[in-house]
Amino acid sequence: MTTPQDILATHEVRLETSTKPLGASADALVLGVRHDGELAVPSDVKAGVRRRLTELAERARVSGGLDRVLVVPAPDEVDARSVVFTGLGRGEDDERGENLRQAAGAAARTLRGAAETAVFALPVASETEVQAVAEGIGLGAFNYVTQKSRTASEADAPLSAATVVVPKNLGKTAKDAVIRAAQVARAVRLTRTLVDLSPDTATPEFVAAVATTAAKGTKVSVEVLAEKELARGGYGGLLGVGRGSVNGPRLVKLQWSPARPKKHVALVGKGITFDSGGLSLKPPASMMTMKSDMAGAAAVLSTVLAAAALQLPVTVTGWLCLAENLPSGSATRPGDVLSMFSGHTVEVLNTDAEGRLVLADGLWAAGQENPDLLLDIATLTGAQMAALGVRTAGIMGDDAARERVVRAASRAGEPAWPMPLPEHLRPSLDSFVADLKNMGDKYGGMLVAGLFLREFVPEQRGRRIPWAHIDIAGPSFNESQPWGYTPKEGTGFGVRTMLAVAQDLAE
Repeated sequence: MTTPQDILATHEVRLETSTKPLGASADALVLGVRHDGELAVPSDVKAGVRRRLTELAERARVSGGLDRVLVVPAPDEVDARSVVFTGLGRGEDDERGENLRQAAGAAARTLRGAAETAVFALPVASETEVQAVAEGIGLGAFNYVTQKSRTASEADAPLSAATVVVPKNLGKTAKDAVIRAAQVARAVRLTRTLVDLSPDTATPEFVAAVATTAAKGTKVSVEVLAEKELARGGYGGLLGVGRGSVNGPRLVKLQWSPARPKKHVALVGKGITFDSGGLSLKPPASMMTMKSDMAGAAAVLSTVLAAAALQLPVTVTGWLCLAENLPSGSATRPGDVLSMFSGHTVEVLNTDAEGRLVLADGLWAAGQENPDLLLDIATLTGAQMAALGVRTAGIMGDDAARERVVRAASRAGEPAWPMPLPEHLRPSLDSFVADLKNMGDKYGGMLVAGLFLREFVPEQRGRRIPWAHIDIAGPSFNESQPWGYTPKEGTGFGVRTMLAVAQDLAE
């Protein structure tokens, strides 16, 4: 039986730095290859060793494209069993960090089951680039083993330790960068693990228990509202979505609050632990990946924990809106009217448009604390994938908040694109029998969902709280083959963006 402690005992990569040209002895030496095929060897490597490595790369016809990795036996001049050539890709200067992250992650992923230790001698010239390489290692060295037998999990064990070679002039800043990277990677790996869990394990109650367990020993406070508390509080969205399941809904509030916070950001995550569509039942093939419908809540949990570990000078409050959407005799019917926590009434026309219902309660609850910025993150609409594909998130909301999130995502290396909230679509949400209905115009579904959520962003002192909505339906779950530092299934998308937003507020 899987326990919350099992979830938190995820694999850790021991990361450190070295100013030696090729680091210390290790199972593998990782070198970068530029887009034109030139080998990127640290400048202070001895000429004879440099020449030998260059010859090796030329003979192997290595490629400099991203996600192109080649492992060859190491020459005698190198204190390692193998040399790993990883492509650095092509791009502008502002893409260097993400290219380094991808190159390191692809190499770390390739070494799974083949090496315990590795030295990454990639061309880094700044603290930011050191952090990118270290993050790539931590993200690429991931293997979901929580529900596998011991034999299966040991067969392809990830790297256990890695050294990042850095220029001598970076000194202590490089060490600090690696420490930060380790915390970021830990948060992303926790998110992936929660998403990968089977839905019979990751019920709303279980995810709430993981949050409570994870916060022990930290300065993160946790409050869990179960069904009775939700009923007393009038959380009609969460209760309406969850009432078809024997596994009742939960609303989990986590908060990291430093002594003198500069700002307050509230994060609201959709946490549908399994989405059958309810009585508006999905086709069987569409249910196969629906354990991932709680990726937003998982990302929020991990972000709050990481903010505390990094001791960001910003209050970060997370709200996990957890429910299981199943059909039964007690499930919400199309045509039912729910009374939300905000006081709004909502006519439910499609029980498979349930994420916006639980988020509506979470947004209104989060807004009562008047944060400086309110974000929600959700695997909300198939329309997001139709518009932007499976690797790019859609960002909606107030102009300033939306642009802040897009900029933060770019810095973090998570693809995101700003999307509008056209006012002409808003009337399609008007209901004849209630204040709103949960479905509107069939075209522009991602935008209609954003307009629905906007109705539940409270006003404080005569103005709506700055708000942005992040639709991660595509990038949160990888149904194809692994690439770069991204594994199959749960990706952990969104954690780095939300941490970057919090850091931006701190500055």
